[in-house]
Amino acid sequence: MSTATGGDPSGTSLWVRRFRPRPDAPTRLVCLPHAGGSATFFAALPELLGDDLDMLAVQYPGRQDRRHEPFPPSLDALSEQVVAALLPFTDRPLAVFGHSLGAALGYEVARGLQRAGRPPAALFASGRRAPSRHRPEQAHLLDDEALLREVRALSGTDSRVFADEELVRMVLPAIRADYRIVENHRSAPDPLLDCPITVLTGDADPKVTVDEARAWQHHTTAAFDVVTFPGGHFYLTAHAAEVATTITTALTAGRSLTTPP
Repeated sequence: MSTATGGDPSGTSLWVRRFRPRPDAPTRLVCLPHAGGSATFFAALPELLGDDLDMLAVQYPGRQDRRHEPFPPSLDALSEQVVAALLPFTDRPLAVFGHSLGAALGYEVARGLQRAGRPPAALFASGRRAPSRHRPEQAHLLDDEALLREVRALSGTDSRVFADEELVRMVLPAIRADYRIVENHRSAPDPLLDCPITVLTGDADPKVTVDEARAWQHHTTAAFDVVTFPGGHFYLTAHAAEVATTITTALTAGRSLTTPP
C-alpha cells in the first residue's frame, strides 16, 4: 500500500511519502534520493526493512507531482525545508539514509535536526565522499548531451528514460538543478554529529575512493563504520536486500535508541 500524501502526522505533506506505513514501528528511517531522483526510487525498500522500521521517503521539488515547483536554490535551503518537514516525525527515533546527493543532504539534515534538539538516531551516507573532501566538479554546466553521458555512465537512470525524448526533457532540468546545488555546496566544519555514521559504498564507484569514504569518521563524535559492496555508484540497486540488512542491523543490534526529549 502506498500513499501519495505521505500520512504525515501533522497533515498532508508534499515532502514525505510513505509507501508502506508502519505507524507503530519503534524507529523511523527517512530516505533521501540522488540527483534527479525521486521518492519512488525507494518504493520497494519497506518490504526489505521489516516491521520495526517505518520508512519515509522525501520528494524534492521540481519532479514528478512537484514538477511545477521551483528547484531549491541551494543545498542549505533544501536542507532547511526537509528538516521542517521531518520534525513532526521525531516523536520516536529517526534515522537518515541518503544516496549520492542525498548523502550530502542527509548530513546537513542530520545537523539541522540536531540543532533543533531532535538529533537523529543515525546517519547512513551512501555513494558520497565525506563533506570535508572536495572535488572540482562542474557537470551542471555541461550541455545536455554531455550531462546525459555523465548520468548514463553512473547508471542511475532507467535506460528506458533515455529512449523517450519527452521523458528526457522532463527529467534533465531536475538532474541539472540537483547537480548544481550539490557541486556548489561547501559544508561548514562544525558542528559535528553526535550520532553514529555508517558509510555504504560500491567498490568500483568512480565518485568515492576508499579514503574519501573513511573521511566521514571525522564528522561524528559517535561510532563509525564503512560497508563496501560490489558495484559502482548505484551498487544499491543490485544489493537492495543487503543494504536493508545493513541498515536494520546497525539500528537494532547492540544500540539503544531513545526518543529525543
